[in-house]
Amino acid sequence: MEGDGHMSNEHEEQTLSSSENEDSSSISTLKISTSPKSPRSPKSSKGNHGKHGSGKGNPLKNDRHSHSGRDGHPKKGGSGGKGTWGGLLDMEDGQQLDPSDPNYSSNEEHGNMSARKCAPFEEYKKKATVIVEEYFATDDVVSPAYELKELGMPNYNYYFVKKLVSMAMDRHDKEKEMAAVLLSSLYADVIDPPQVYKGFTKLLESADDLIVDIPDTVDVLALFVARAVVDDILPPAFLKKELESLPKDSKGIEVIKRAEKGYLSAPLHAEIIERRWGGSKNRTVEDVKCRISNLLKEYVVSGDKNEACRCINDLKVTFFHHEIVKQAIIMAMEKPQAEGRLLDLLKSAAEECLINSSQISKGFSRLIDTVDDLSLDIPNAKGILQSLISKAASEGWLCASSLKSLSLQSEKRSLEDSAAKAFKTKAQSIIQEYFLSGDIAEVNSCLESENGSCLAELNAIFIKRLITVAMDRKNREKEMASVLLSSLCFPADDVVNGFIMLIESADDTALDNPVVVEDLAMFLARAVVDEVLAPLHLEEIGTQCFKSDSVGTRALQMAESLLKARLSGERILRCWGGGGSCGTGWAIEDVKEKIGKLLEEYESGGDIKEACRCIKELGMPFFHHEVVKKSLVSVMEKKNERLWGLLQQCFSTGLITMNQMIKGFGRVAESLEDLSLDVPDAEKQFTLYVERAKMEGWLDSSCGFGISEQMMENGFRL
Repeated sequence: MEGDGHMSNEHEEQTLSSSENEDSSSISTLKISTSPKSPRSPKSSKGNHGKHGSGKGNPLKNDRHSHSGRDGHPKKGGSGGKGTWGGLLDMEDGQQLDPSDPNYSSNEEHGNMSARKCAPFEEYKKKATVIVEEYFATDDVVSPAYELKELGMPNYNYYFVKKLVSMAMDRHDKEKEMAAVLLSSLYADVIDPPQVYKGFTKLLESADDLIVDIPDTVDVLALFVARAVVDDILPPAFLKKELESLPKDSKGIEVIKRAEKGYLSAPLHAEIIERRWGGSKNRTVEDVKCRISNLLKEYVVSGDKNEACRCINDLKVTFFHHEIVKQAIIMAMEKPQAEGRLLDLLKSAAEECLINSSQISKGFSRLIDTVDDLSLDIPNAKGILQSLISKAASEGWLCASSLKSLSLQSEKRSLEDSAAKAFKTKAQSIIQEYFLSGDIAEVNSCLESENGSCLAELNAIFIKRLITVAMDRKNREKEMASVLLSSLCFPADDVVNGFIMLIESADDTALDNPVVVEDLAMFLARAVVDEVLAPLHLEEIGTQCFKSDSVGTRALQMAESLLKARLSGERILRCWGGGGSCGTGWAIEDVKEKIGKLLEEYESGGDIKEACRCIKELGMPFFHHEVVKKSLVSVMEKKNERLWGLLQQCFSTGLITMNQMIKGFGRVAESLEDLSLDVPDAEKQFTLYVERAKMEGWLDSSCGFGISEQMMENGFRL
């Protein structure tokens, strides 16, 4: 309260803020009445049955003011006329306070002004709730747009965003998808971008309150934020700005991190996010391809570039825009007279960022891969495509350096085909010999001689053949196949492609192997536990499975279920009676003891190569964070740098990954309080070692420790 008795602006804002945070407790039964009626005013009650007060239609369209034509205020301070309320206690908003009155108080006047400011917002809140309820009941996108325009309160639209999302969060996937679709359709046309931005800011600020009623608030709200970024209604910079402005210990921070690292950083994240709540489930890839073909044909005839761009935007498949590029270029190659018009469309789409540069490059790359097939229908297809690439590059909307070389593509492809056939025969022989001898070094030697150029396609073929043969044999060979897979130094993309080939051929494999679902699921899960595949790779593989009822899809779903189980790492490692290369499998406590002993031996003067060999022979790469933890604690306790050198060697040779390093350092951070009892300067030392590890490249520069969410068990987040 300021010195002159007036209410401060800060106090007024607090009043509005507190009003905003109050939500209706009975949404489903809410009714919006027409003008206030007095029980002693029968005339007023009857007047509402006229044409203005009809009860039919949407309650939001009803006028809230009386149509009787009567003012209702007392005349000259009197008690009003017949059928009205008024008198000594009348304090309606229209009443003017007299400053010359001895009882005049400026506080009273400002209090009334604040109440009048809150009144429209309270009205908006009630109507917004009804609009959302009606939308969930009808699934009519047009009606909410009309109702919000009718309200005429655009400055409060941020509340509609907040209310829509918060109500959808507590409902089924159907309502969540409906909410995302509605926000996308209202964006810019009805709700201004700053209001959408503010609405999501309010949601993040209220995450701590939402989690009381919605336990999975962090995950669901993170998905809403990620979906908004994918749908281009929130800028990616929103995440960074909110991360800086929110309190460090708030749930909003967890939401931002989950959205960024759990959803937006995943491969093919756009398609995954779009389909998470069942969106586009009724629209197959073939449907989208057909719509793309139709819009391009219409554009060639009409030449209406704006309409074509609108249709592209309406497809809502930004992750599939490379198909537009591919079809447009093929159409230009088939119809030279339409070439200029089609290239102009792609150029405009690129300049307006409707189709991004990576999608354009991907579209051209797909054409280069299929140019030999195109040559069957289009004479000189290679020459025409080269000409189109040159034109696009000269106009500045294609980066030609990012494309494969088109020259000698046919010869290279035929050579690769013949090499693949010969390699399949050799691979079969290598695998059979390995199952007899168990000699991994011999397998590596044979692969180097047969695939000296490390062709990705041949690596994928070997993985497919290895697992296919193993699935038709006993548990011993299955265990040996998994051990070999974790020992091969194939790039992750080659491994992913090998499993995709297995998924695609699973229906045929099932004819000879009735338990292919269980076997393939276990191989997938084991590959994740052994860190041959990352968990996100399963999602990438899943995007290649368009048939929901296929054998491959069922195997993938089973693998994901296996990995979610408690203590899944140890169970999967023992699935075929093994424990990596250890033969019989060990309990976690046994492994911890063995790690402790090998570190003690090395610390007392052991050989670094021998120590690395022992770590590798544990056969538990998902548990290497225990090596990191024990080594770091020992270094801090004994001030002995020898174990730090071992970690250095393990990281440089790829024996311990960055992921395991992060987990190990995270576990030390969680035990600092106990460690400080024996090592008083433990926290200071830990901080120095974290910085040192970042400089060595073991840890990501953005890593922060001491957060409970980093707690892991068996390499998987609880």
